[in-house]
Amino acid sequence: MTFKRTSAASAAILLAMPTLLVSAETDTSTDTPSAEGEGTFDQKTEVVYATLDAAGEQENLYVVNQFTVNDFGEMTDFGDYTSVQNLTDLTPLEQDGEQITFTAQEEEFYYQGNMDDRALPWDFDISYSLNGENTDVKSLIGENGQLEIQVDTSRNTEGEERFFNNYMVQITMTFDADRFKNIEAPDGTIASAGKNRQVTFTVMPEKEESFTVNADVTDLEMEAIEMAAVPSSVSIEAPDTGEVKEEMTSLSDATAEVNNGVGALQTGIAELNNGTASLYDGSAQFQNGLSQLSGNAGGLIEGSSSIQQALNQMSESVGAGIGEVDTSQFSELPGAFRQIAGGLEEVGNGLTTLSTNYEQVYHALDQAIAAVPEHQITEAEIAALYESEADEATVNKLVESYKSSLAVKETYRQTQEAFAAVPGALGSSTGAISEMSSTLHTVANQLESGLAATNMDESLGQLQQGLRTLAANYSEFHAGLTEYTGGVASLEGSYGELHSGIGGLTGGTAELESGAGALYDGTSELASATSELPDQLQEEIDAMISEFDKSDFEPVSFVSEQNDKVEAVQFVIKTDSLKKDDTEEAEGEAVKEKSFWDRLIELFK
Repeated sequence: MTFKRTSAASAAILLAMPTLLVSAETDTSTDTPSAEGEGTFDQKTEVVYATLDAAGEQENLYVVNQFTVNDFGEMTDFGDYTSVQNLTDLTPLEQDGEQITFTAQEEEFYYQGNMDDRALPWDFDISYSLNGENTDVKSLIGENGQLEIQVDTSRNTEGEERFFNNYMVQITMTFDADRFKNIEAPDGTIASAGKNRQVTFTVMPEKEESFTVNADVTDLEMEAIEMAAVPSSVSIEAPDTGEVKEEMTSLSDATAEVNNGVGALQTGIAELNNGTASLYDGSAQFQNGLSQLSGNAGGLIEGSSSIQQALNQMSESVGAGIGEVDTSQFSELPGAFRQIAGGLEEVGNGLTTLSTNYEQVYHALDQAIAAVPEHQITEAEIAALYESEADEATVNKLVESYKSSLAVKETYRQTQEAFAAVPGALGSSTGAISEMSSTLHTVANQLESGLAATNMDESLGQLQQGLRTLAANYSEFHAGLTEYTGGVASLEGSYGELHSGIGGLTGGTAELESGAGALYDGTSELASATSELPDQLQEEIDAMISEFDKSDFEPVSFVSEQNDKVEAVQFVIKTDSLKKDDTEEAEGEAVKEKSFWDRLIELFK
């Protein structure tokens, strides 16, 4: 297994070269100050290097510690290391448990500490499939086909949580362009790096992610997958949301206006519903009066028929001869005529009341229907209302009520002429009945006066002629009375339909009022919600910025809480590469422990 140090480790060795060369010579130079007393340092940096196998299991881990020295001399550091190694000069390090003591004679001092059981803050689970089948890593080398690599990242509960919460991880995969074609990485960035193609994924702090890469591969060999973790300490500047806020404010104002309009509509519909309810009550009273009048018409016709029959009989009796006439019955005629006249007066009074009530009901009906709005709502506007956040059932009720109101107005417009003619007809009927009643009173008075002042025997001829004329005229009156009662019955039947229509209108306006109330509740809720949109937008932006802005994170040591003045901690993590056997053997030799000089010499190869 090969593990190459990053540029940070190489830089550490290069920085150590001048000191080593000077130390190897005789003490002829006076440039290097001698270390006396206790040394101090300004800050410390830790670079954590870790190797994983190809599936993501942790193998080795060591830390390169860098100190920016202020005063040369003896200094102390802490860490649970299995072994330590000076990377700056040949001065040995003293290790006593977790305490590391060293003498710094350079402005930058480096040493390496190897660790066995220290857990990384992240777990990396890497799986491979070839042509749709999960495949063992070793068996992939040299294969051809459709390759899929999946990398799952999660928090390692055994690792330090503060790094997981504040560090951003960058995962880089390098693919030889000669071996890998048609590379796809839905959540990654693909870029060219020389003859290679690099795929990069980013894991934000506190996030657990899953990434996949797909490619067509020939003779599979693959470089190590690299993970670099650094503090997400870049302060994120809030975006300019002024224009968006203005648009949201306009939306909020518009919804408020809509809500106000719906509120006014609801008030108007409530008033309309109250009017139609009153109209329905008056119409019910009017219909009851018509029913009573129509019910009494039969008795009126029957009584009038009896009177007509009596007049005819009297006229015939008088014509047959004086001796055959019972003159005692004549004295009863004035009372009978007055009784008929009284009945006609009651009918006239009933018609007068009926006419008055009808005019009131008709006036209320006309005002109520005139108050029904005639707004022409287009299909596009109705469709837009359905697409809004209003309750669909409520919108259905409003549309049905709207169409019903238009139908009522149109029906009323077509029948308005008939309704308007009723008061005139009732007035004419009332006048005719009043005239007949007055005539009967006059006849009764004259007959009574004639019976009192005239010798019966001498006046029989005149009486006979008068009875004939009265009988003939009463026939005409009876025919008119019959026609009148028939008209009342017909009016009752027709008005029943009108009353039923008024009842439907009342039910429709009640449902419309209920629907308008529900719509107003919805628009009120919408207006309330949109009124807070600008502030909610800013709160969401602030929350998102706060989630990823870790600029207030104070670095802590990865190896020991006793270490202070830690300026930065970085993680450099690599998996094993997927190489053929000869390469793996060479890498196996490279794993052997090397001395400091071996590593130094490698820098010049």
